[in-house]
Amino acid sequence: MDTKMIIELVGYLGSALVLVSFLMTSVFKLRVVNTVGSVIFMTYALIIHSYPTAIMNFCLVLINLHFLWKMRHTSHHYDLVKVEPGDSYLKYIISRQREDIEACFPGIQLNLDAGSEAPNRCYIITCQGAPVGITIGREEDEVLNLVLDYSYPEYRDFSIGEFLVRRLREEGIHKLVYQGPTEHHMAYLSKMGFVNRDGRYIREI
Repeated sequence: MDTKMIIELVGYLGSALVLVSFLMTSVFKLRVVNTVGSVIFMTYALIIHSYPTAIMNFCLVLINLHFLWKMRHTSHHYDLVKVEPGDSYLKYIISRQREDIEACFPGIQLNLDAGSEAPNRCYIITCQGAPVGITIGREEDEVLNLVLDYSYPEYRDFSIGEFLVRRLREEGIHKLVYQGPTEHHMAYLSKMGFVNRDGRYIREI
């Protein structure tokens, strides 16, 4: 493989990352991947002396870094609203977000009907009054077995998780247990301090 081909591959890689970033539902991840792609494509543009392209990508990097910094340093004011499993508003939110919920939690079965094994703790997380997340589980002896811990795409920056840990402690919960699909959640579980114990992810709070 000669140098010219390597340079071309660098350009294709940068372009691919920029394009892929726009397919991401998480705004935070979108800006991170877009920044990486823009840096690579800016490098490619400098190598081939395409200075207008390099300047444009440099500006994109600065814009992305500005918004990433702003996202990291902007405090969200969340509220935790406890509702009953049969709450009509909870069911409405789930129905509106069902496609994304099923994509995030493949094979999930949400049975909110009354029963000995049905969830008995349901919370809606709001930001300035608007719903941004749902947490559903079954509490037994101060242990909350999570059935669903879902955040809207634009709020997947760990801030809801950190808020939940604080508030659930106030609700009398001292341990979280998660046994659902982990395909899309390993980074979150690791960041939030969950420990894998024989396939059960446990977080003491």
